[in-house]
Amino acid sequence: MDDVTAAQLIISCLDLTTLNPDDTEERVLDLCKRASTPYGKTAAVCIWSRFLPFTKDNLPSEIKRATVINFPKGLADILLMEQEIAKAIQLGADELDVVLPYRTLLSGDNEFCLKYLQAARKASQNHTLKIIIESGELKTVDNIRKASELCIEIEADFIKTSTGKTEISATPEAANIILETIKKSGKDIGFKASGGIKNTTDAKKYLSLAQSIMGSTWVSPKHFRIGASSVLTDLINTIEKGY
Repeated sequence: MDDVTAAQLIISCLDLTTLNPDDTEERVLDLCKRASTPYGKTAAVCIWSRFLPFTKDNLPSEIKRATVINFPKGLADILLMEQEIAKAIQLGADELDVVLPYRTLLSGDNEFCLKYLQAARKASQNHTLKIIIESGELKTVDNIRKASELCIEIEADFIKTSTGKTEISATPEAANIILETIKKSGKDIGFKASGGIKNTTDAKKYLSLAQSIMGSTWVSPKHFRIGASSVLTDLINTIEKGY
């Protein structure tokens, strides 16, 4: 796939994101404006839940409103997670990006992690549920595969690599493990790469990987997302340059 075609597809699969401690309504408004481009709309905007009501009149209905839960620390607190999800839904969230208690997984307590994810699935009701496994902290193939298998078991809608708040975020190596695990399961689970994706070249690596493992027709906003804040500018530049 040439870069222009890839850039157009990636825009449609982009979760345009701002999750900074000092975010303001002005910054969120700018994000909402940027989400509708001359080359199509992004799949979603991802923001702190407190800004969700503000986006109601500033975002086309076809662009989903996503927010983060248990972010970025990934605490092992089921009740707190359930409360955050309930509040986010009340505030108008369409999609919920929930951080797995990855330290608990690293300690070997897979049973608690499964219980946590089952509770997240139930609390999210019919809303899109993306589980952030924090692959850069899990590090090993076995850990990343195990986290992915737990997400698949509770029928998460997406497995997401990272919060973008750790030293190592998304990597093609981790993405490969996640995608291969999804493929092996045969389940209808999507994939989201997030963290450190700055330009068209970065984003295209994940697009190409997903296409090679899952097939070209699988890659759409239903199954494939890129979470980023700055990549949109380079995607638009790629399209306008024509190469």
